[in-house]
Amino acid sequence: MAKKEKFYVVWEGNRPGIYLKWDDCKAAVKGYSGAKYKSFENFEEAKKAYNGNYNDYKGKPKSKKTLSSAELEKIGEPNLYSIAVDAASSGNPGKMEYRGVDTQTGKQLFHQGPFQQGTNNIGEFLALVHGLAYLKKKNSDRVIYSDSKIAIGWVKKKECKTNLKKTSKNAALFDLIERATVWLKQNSYTTKIVKWETKAWGEIPADFGRK
Repeated sequence: MAKKEKFYVVWEGNRPGIYLKWDDCKAAVKGYSGAKYKSFENFEEAKKAYNGNYNDYKGKPKSKKTLSSAELEKIGEPNLYSIAVDAASSGNPGKMEYRGVDTQTGKQLFHQGPFQQGTNNIGEFLALVHGLAYLKKKNSDRVIYSDSKIAIGWVKKKECKTNLKKTSKNAALFDLIERATVWLKQNSYTTKIVKWETKAWGEIPADFGRK
C-alpha cells in the first residue's frame, strides 16, 4: 500500500511555508525556538491553515465527537499552567526525537534527537524524565502532561522497560536511558504527572504533527 500523502504547514520557523516531505519541514523548523507547524491530510486544508492562525489549529480536538457532553464535562479543560511532552519515531525502531513545550503558548522548552534506532515509548519516557528534571531545576510547581500511559507507568516504576536491544547504533540512546533511570532513583520531585486526554482536547501541544 502506498504511503498516504501529507502536507506540512510551517507558520513560524526558519522558512515558513507548506512542505510535501517531513524532512523538508523538519529542516524548516530545526533549531528554531518556538517553531509552529502541523501536518494536514490535503493541500486545500493546509493552504487554508497556512493563511490562517496557528492557534486555531494547534491541538484542535478532532476526536471530541466520540465523547458525550457528560464525559467532556467530567474531564474538564487542561491545566494551562503546565508543560507538555511528546516523542516521535520514524519506524519502530527508527529515528526518534522528543521535546517539551509550554502548554499554553506552544513555546519549545527543550528538544533532543534525532537518535538512531529508538522507539516512541523510549522517547516518551525520556521526555517525561527530562521534563521532571527541567521543572525541578526551575523550582516550578507546574504540572506535566504526557499522552503515554506506558511512559507514565515506566517513570512511576523508575525503570525503562523497553524490549529494544542495545546496538552500536543506539548506544548513545541507551546511555541516556541509563542517566534518566539514575536520575529517577536519586531524585525526589513534587511535580504532578497528568495524562493528556487526547479524545477531549486533541493532540498534545508537544505533538510533532506527523500523524
